[in-house]
Amino acid sequence: MILRKAVFLLLVCAGVNVLSGQETKSTASQNVHIVEKEFDIPGLERNRQIRVYLPPEYEGSSKSYPVLYMHDGQNLFDNATSFVGEWGVDEILDSLYYSAGLELIVVGVDNGGANRIHELTAWDHEKYGKAEGQAYMSFIVSTIKPYVDEHYRTKPGRSNTAIMGSSLGGLITHYAVFQYPEVFSKAGILSPSYWWGEGPFEQVQEQALPNNTRLYLLMGGKEGDEMLSSFNRMVDLMKAKGLSKNITSKVNPEGEHNEQFWNTEFATAVMWLFRD
Repeated sequence: MILRKAVFLLLVCAGVNVLSGQETKSTASQNVHIVEKEFDIPGLERNRQIRVYLPPEYEGSSKSYPVLYMHDGQNLFDNATSFVGEWGVDEILDSLYYSAGLELIVVGVDNGGANRIHELTAWDHEKYGKAEGQAYMSFIVSTIKPYVDEHYRTKPGRSNTAIMGSSLGGLITHYAVFQYPEVFSKAGILSPSYWWGEGPFEQVQEQALPNNTRLYLLMGGKEGDEMLSSFNRMVDLMKAKGLSKNITSKVNPEGEHNEQFWNTEFATAVMWLFRD
């Protein structure tokens, strides 16, 4: 399950649907664009592209907007680049803009393909190797965020900055909000791979969060016993550490470990994180 997104890397990058074997047309909204500049990741000797979603009336306004940073950018907006289907973040936010007045900029940071398992983990693993998540998150905070704040009309402060991801992306999101509480006030931790080891549990034990931090934790009941048991253990630990007022946790009994599940839950998660 963890390595699934590296298995079909070459097909995905070529815009081939891994289920049908056919090339797929882009489904990204017109207000999603790929930033042409490729960003170097200090310490990892790699570069990365980002994808930016802008609210429907961004070009016609002078307003500034909150920002949600997300991992696995290839899977967020476009079937042509997704693994086995997109999250549909752009369509969902377009709908929420008109129905609920939610206005967000979303920055999707592409994953590193075969390096994804290393970049999205902050703790070494005996089987899966060295973690590079500390360098990856430093890159988002010190390189990507300053670029976004300079080139887009953002509300750059902590209260308007959030981060979200699923699977290993959920694990690195957990790390991010505890490691950078001065940057992120909200975190969507979806289907997190807490089975990875003791690192995230030790982080909760050792590091406090500001009282106004919001954490939305989600798990599917069909994601496996190890996923579910480690998730429940983490929720219990967070509550024991006094974070009950900060978190919402949800287990959807029918949820599976895939983009379709995260698509159906994204609106609820983002509305809770950015509620007034």
